[in-house]
Amino acid sequence: MDTGWLSLIALTPILSVLLFLVLLKWPAKRAMPLAFMITVLVAFFVWQVPKNQIAAASMNGVVTALEVLFIVFGAVLMLNTLRESGAIHTIRQGFMNISPDRRIQAIVICWLFGSFIEGASGWGTPAAILAPLLVAVGFPAMAAVMVALIIQSTPVSFGAVGTPILVGVGNGLSGQSNVEETASSLGMSFTTYIQSIGGQVAIFHGIIGLFIPLMLVMMLTLFFGEKKSIRSGLQVWKFALFAGVAFTVPYALVANLLGPEFPALFGGLIGLAIVIPAAKKGWFMPKETWDFANTSKWDPEWTGKLTADRLVQPTISPLKAWLPYVVIGFLLVLTRMDLFPFGDWLKQVSIQVNQLFGTDISLESTPLFLPGFIMICVSLMSIFLYQMNKTQYQSALSQSTKMIISAAPALLFSVPLVQVFINSDVNALGYESMPLLLATTVSSLTGENWPLIAPAIGALGAFVAGSNTISNMMFSLFQFGTAENVGITPGTVVALQAVGGAAGNMICVHNVVAASAAAGIVGKEGVLIRKVMIPLMYYLIFAGGLGYVAIHGFGFNSGTFIVLAVLLTFTILILKFGQSKGQLTYTKENKKSSNM
Repeated sequence: MDTGWLSLIALTPILSVLLFLVLLKWPAKRAMPLAFMITVLVAFFVWQVPKNQIAAASMNGVVTALEVLFIVFGAVLMLNTLRESGAIHTIRQGFMNISPDRRIQAIVICWLFGSFIEGASGWGTPAAILAPLLVAVGFPAMAAVMVALIIQSTPVSFGAVGTPILVGVGNGLSGQSNVEETASSLGMSFTTYIQSIGGQVAIFHGIIGLFIPLMLVMMLTLFFGEKKSIRSGLQVWKFALFAGVAFTVPYALVANLLGPEFPALFGGLIGLAIVIPAAKKGWFMPKETWDFANTSKWDPEWTGKLTADRLVQPTISPLKAWLPYVVIGFLLVLTRMDLFPFGDWLKQVSIQVNQLFGTDISLESTPLFLPGFIMICVSLMSIFLYQMNKTQYQSALSQSTKMIISAAPALLFSVPLVQVFINSDVNALGYESMPLLLATTVSSLTGENWPLIAPAIGALGAFVAGSNTISNMMFSLFQFGTAENVGITPGTVVALQAVGGAAGNMICVHNVVAASAAAGIVGKEGVLIRKVMIPLMYYLIFAGGLGYVAIHGFGFNSGTFIVLAVLLTFTILILKFGQSKGQLTYTKENKKSSNM
């Protein structure tokens, strides 16, 4: 079959997801089973993938979906435990004490605390933790999920102590003679070369991520503000850029000086240590305090099963209220550092099946190593910490179980779809896998302009695979080879792959489903994906422009035009809309509603 037609057919699984979720606005639990069936039909009848290969890939996807559900269950159970104990009231009041401004709360909770969680655990955990926490603080559920997904970008390349770089890019390029030769020509070992790519990734992310806090609040006020305007978001530009710098500078320095393991982790911690005291002192803070409209004016689509409780006088100290999350972060780091044996101990409990159904696909799961296990353990510890009674904890357990059951159908079909798509390289016709064929077709059309496209390929991989790590494993070698073929720097192109793969986490289906489930708004995934496409496009366009300039230099070229256009656009927006008009947007009515 002609390569062009084959490429169009290979797009079918992706287009079906976009059609059902984004255009037709079907809930994921309805859209993903049908999209899975379409993918299986394409794999079987067009690619002629053997039945046992499809079955093995699907089973591998089911196991991965169960792992994601386990993580989400742990995050929701932890949140519900804090709700039932009363600790959540203290946490909410603590954020109100930093600032009652919802824009400031979103930046501190998502951008800084979320980046720390991403650096400690990765795998979509931050969105699953942050979304219900924001709802508890008083955000509409859909707003909470949206902002939690937006920060699934800059810190993601170094999530789970560097796994997307060390495992994703490392495994994707390992054992290849051309990669070894390139590293050697630069006077580097293979390991050092991978670390240098990680350093480039951090610089790209640092420049792009500088504006993500501002983008986050612009999106918040545009879609969920009473006036539906970006003006209110732009009025906190000083604080947003300050928070951006407080995270991205240490983030980039750590990546280039210490390696890929801790940029997001240390960036988040250092950022929190800088920004929270500054916020309390009023540095860079807006003159007005912004809040959502009264809950009676909220669009019903914004809310779900999880709602904020009435804010009562806290009876638990701030340290005691935050202690479970502190312990979770500490244990996640401790179990993921090779310096300590704890991670290896947890991995000893392993479910492993090699050559599943007679294929080369292996199934492996280490349930005790998953972040969900740690969160469940800390939840149980909280029973004694807060002296909870049996009824309180049973209520937390019941609420969490119901929420997970509602999210399960979508995940149990979306992840197997991804696995069938990726593993379509085993077929009777000798075709490349569907994602690789798509990437090859695109590269043949672009030539030296490939840096503009490379981040989008990474995002595509994350969208279909649900993971920056897997996207890097799938496409790093392809990106490296394409760069060699068109005569541009391979390491920089692979870095752009990793940057795009991180940004793609904003819209990857199982992240959206997991975060939505955690916030109690299952069935609105398509609406969220459409909203989050805006910051994703910013990320990919800016990354492509920066990559082009990094390779070809500044000059009269498309990369320079893109970079200058992005910077000029933010400058104009800030100058035009970023000035305060002295109007108080946080009214008594708003304040009352925020305490509900």
